[in-house]
Amino acid sequence: MDPSPIKTTELFTSLLDRESDYVIKRSCIINLRKKAKLFNIGQRAEHFYMLLEGAIRIFKPLEDGGTVELAQYAPGDTIGDFDFARKAEYDANAEAEENSILVMFPALGLTMDDFVTEEPYIVSRILLNSIVMMTSRIKSTQKILLENLSWVNELQRRAYEDPGTGLWKQSYLKDEINRILQVPTALIMLKPDRFKILVDSRGHEAGDEAMIHFAMILKSITRRIGRGWAMRFKSNETGLVINKCPGPLAEKVIRELSRAIVNLAPVPAQGDIPPFSFNCTIAYSLWPEDGHNWDKLFAGTYELLLDTWKTGGGGKTLRYCSQEKT
Repeated sequence: MDPSPIKTTELFTSLLDRESDYVIKRSCIINLRKKAKLFNIGQRAEHFYMLLEGAIRIFKPLEDGGTVELAQYAPGDTIGDFDFARKAEYDANAEAEENSILVMFPALGLTMDDFVTEEPYIVSRILLNSIVMMTSRIKSTQKILLENLSWVNELQRRAYEDPGTGLWKQSYLKDEINRILQVPTALIMLKPDRFKILVDSRGHEAGDEAMIHFAMILKSITRRIGRGWAMRFKSNETGLVINKCPGPLAEKVIRELSRAIVNLAPVPAQGDIPPFSFNCTIAYSLWPEDGHNWDKLFAGTYELLLDTWKTGGGGKTLRYCSQEKT
């Protein structure tokens, strides 16, 4: 049978077509014989179900051996989505009253954790849908939001993390800049010189390895300072955004950053290909000293970086200052 009806459930109705196709491919059909259990009390709700055929009852056992009936599900009903949304343990049993067919998501052998690294954006959207769903079903979601806060934070981190380097993506900066900005905030951008020569002569793997080394340097600086974000802006342009960072500290960081990159071990010679040593062009600015409009300050600093790099770079460090600071 076709598992596609799962996309009509409340958790998935707002997904885009590609995202719905992803959900369908990771769902499966299960068959339950009469009296078979769908789930038991205390079992972790790592899946939820849509009933296609048959009937499912939800009940709790009593101490005298009887049961108390809680709900009856008919074809088209969704089972366990509320518990799944909050990653809870079932507080009741579910049993097939007759031979039944259901769609299960995620499919057998899969959990949501399996999808976090594969499609973090889709998982984040499903999580947000689950929060909306819970909000519409209960009067207060405060307790549930607190219980799921660590999962929300982890999903956000993975959604905004560059998979190749572990640096923050530029999309994180765009979404969170109003929270990040604290006077003064330093924007430091760097672009490696002659990087195309490295990639053309030794392949993309050499370029990827170099980017990992740059990322390690950037992250070590934020760890030492105790604040800031190590960023991957575009392609091989990386850098730092450091809040509460006055000019002297920014200049000290830039000197440390430039020195660390120059001191990276050269890529050894390969046959007729000479060794490759590292250098970088750096452009930086301070908000709001160099410009009150963050978007214009960012664009101007990036433009200065590219213009300097295109003229040869050569390890130069330049500061951008907007002509319109107010």
